[in-house]
Amino acid sequence: MGRRCHAAIALAVLGLILTTFTVSHAQTPNAKQSEALATYDRALGDFKSILAERRRQIEAKEPLPNLPGQALYLARVAVISSYKDLTDAMPSRIGKPNKFEIPPAYFDADIEPLIDEYSKLFDVMEAPPAGAQNSATPFKDVVDLATAIARAKGLAPAHAEAAGRISLGLFFAETNGKQNVRNGRSNTYMGSFQTGPSEDRNGRRKWEAIKSEIAAANPELSARDDKEEARARGTDYRFNHWTNVRDGLMNAHAEVFREIPGIVKTLPDPIDQMKLFELIQIVPTPTRSALKSGDVLNYRVSSPTIMKHLRNNSIFAFGQADRARNSASFREILAAMWLFNRKFERAMVKYSEIKGR
Repeated sequence: MGRRCHAAIALAVLGLILTTFTVSHAQTPNAKQSEALATYDRALGDFKSILAERRRQIEAKEPLPNLPGQALYLARVAVISSYKDLTDAMPSRIGKPNKFEIPPAYFDADIEPLIDEYSKLFDVMEAPPAGAQNSATPFKDVVDLATAIARAKGLAPAHAEAAGRISLGLFFAETNGKQNVRNGRSNTYMGSFQTGPSEDRNGRRKWEAIKSEIAAANPELSARDDKEEARARGTDYRFNHWTNVRDGLMNAHAEVFREIPGIVKTLPDPIDQMKLFELIQIVPTPTRSALKSGDVLNYRVSSPTIMKHLRNNSIFAFGQADRARNSASFREILAAMWLFNRKFERAMVKYSEIKGR
């Protein structure tokens, strides 16, 4: 073997050693990455623990703590938040897409079964009370009521239809399209549209003010309303699907329906329209101010209280970068509402089914 051959072999071996060292060094996390990984592992362990604890309590028929869903919700937030911090520190941890359509930088698809269990536990904890008055046509009810209210507010048929579609999105946003549910994170907000007692009363009062106009324009819907009123009398109106949807819409959204012609021009995407109306549920005052400003997308909120309300509803809630925000424009807020996308997509499918009948 010649000198040149020996030299070539030596260089090849040296290259292999250097490559191995470089790869090994690159795979060794630095202090920040190690801390992010440890934080995520703790959050994931805590999430698994609280899921198992609630499941055990339910199956053993033990009394659940007050607001039994709050600890689960916070644990889920911690998992998503710490995973985002981990992928910020280690972009290589960003994995494959997931069935929940959560951005992969925020969620490891391998833990999908944990979120499935989370949803199943909430189904149990938020089950309607005995005596809740369901509807055989819950989705159509939402569309019919919203459309009738919008027409009474002076909207043209096409814009009234948009009100029906948007309101169906709200039903999915609030309860995943489940009627008469309770709330695992609140003792105040209940029913298909998750209203509090005062909101329900306010909506009922507003409905009475336009009931005669509704009756003249839509006798069939008015007759259905009379039937549901009689059925709900003497009970909590929030646990009659029809009356809760009606009163929820009248309380928070009926007046804003008048803004729909301008909203659909500014936000041509129906899902963005749904997001904006959901913000009326979450942060009503700044959302109405944004609509009045004439530049809704660039209207900024900076109140710590408002930012807290947004975070409590899964907007800017995940990761240090998002949680460090102290202000946001409505354009940024709408973009951050990605956790609602799947709900609104389901609403769009259901709306198409209703209109196709």
